[in-house]
Amino acid sequence: MKKFLVTLLLILLFAIKGNTQNLPKGFVYLNEIAPSIQSELRYCSHNNFVGIPIDGYEESTIITTALAAKALKKVQAELIDKKLSLKIFDAYRPQTAVNHFVKWAHVINDTLMKQQYYPKINKRYLFKLGYIASKSGHSRGSTIDLTIVNKNTGEELDMGSPYDFFGISSHLNYQKLTKQQKENRQLLQQLMRKHGFRPYINEWWHFTLRNEPFPNTYFDFPIKQDTH
Repeated sequence: MKKFLVTLLLILLFAIKGNTQNLPKGFVYLNEIAPSIQSELRYCSHNNFVGIPIDGYEESTIITTALAAKALKKVQAELIDKKLSLKIFDAYRPQTAVNHFVKWAHVINDTLMKQQYYPKINKRYLFKLGYIASKSGHSRGSTIDLTIVNKNTGEELDMGSPYDFFGISSHLNYQKLTKQQKENRQLLQQLMRKHGFRPYINEWWHFTLRNEPFPNTYFDFPIKQDTH
């Protein structure tokens, strides 16, 4: 009986260990650094431009480099004072996920989410227009997709276009916005720049830490929560 219990314990320990993930040095789970930041990991759901969960997104948890997490915490502190909060859509992205996007982009007739995410874009031109690429800054761990929400209700501020919308209305220099939409974008841009992030001209939600720790390394570990 004792031998049986020891064997059972070893099996359980092995099973638990098999579900854990030790992040590479320099990476953290964002909720351990800035737990008040809200999130909606779109690529871990069907609500994204592909229409299905993306390879490599095993659990809905936000992973970033430690430096990016600390900078985001500073942005969040300023927003909390305004009764607002950051909301993360995507952060670290495995190369496996990028490969999934590339594979999807080559299947021209797979346009399940076209009306929601790229209504005026011919899918065959997604590479040429820069919406899909074989490498992504997200895989380096310090690029973040995010917006601002009401801290209490979770309602997103109106930025003039939805997250991940492929079109000119998502560009930073797009002018056909209401006064409130412009102010909302300016608030996001100002705070992110102030705390060390640089924006991407074609996507109001996309920022990269200026002094990112892994500027030339593209990681490919899966997105899942460490259960230790």
